Amino acid sequence: MGRRQQLQILLKSLMVNDPEADPLTYRGKVYFQPETNIEIEYPCIIYEQDNSRNHFADNIPYSHTKRWQVEVVDEDADSDIPDKVEGLPMCTFQRGFSSAGLYHKFYSLYF
Repeated sequence: MGRRQQLQILLKSLMVNDPEADPLTYRGKVYFQPETNIEIEYPCIIYEQDNSRNHFADNIPYSHTKRWQVEVVDEDADSDIPDKVEGLPMCTFQRGFSSAGLYHKFYSLYF
C-alpha cells in the first residue's frame, strides 16, 4: 500500500462519528483531488499534494517527504474534525474562512 493510500485511511479515521462505533461508519467524506463536476458531501476533508521536502547527503537525496494541503469543510463552526487534523504529527494550520454557511480550514501536513 502506498503512502497516499495510507494517508487516505488516516484521514478517513478522523471522520468516524464515535470511537466506539464501527470504524466503517463515517460522518463525512474524504476526497483526493476531487473533480470539479462531483457533488461534495459535508463535512469533508479534501487533500492534494502541494510540495515535497528532500534532505541531501553528498548531493544525493536520502529522505523525501511529501507535503499535503488538507482542507476541512464543515457546516458546523464547532466541529471537532479540524482539531483532529491539527493534532496529526507534522501538521500546521495555514488559514481559514467561511463562505455560504461552510467553514473552511486549511492545513499543511508532511506525510
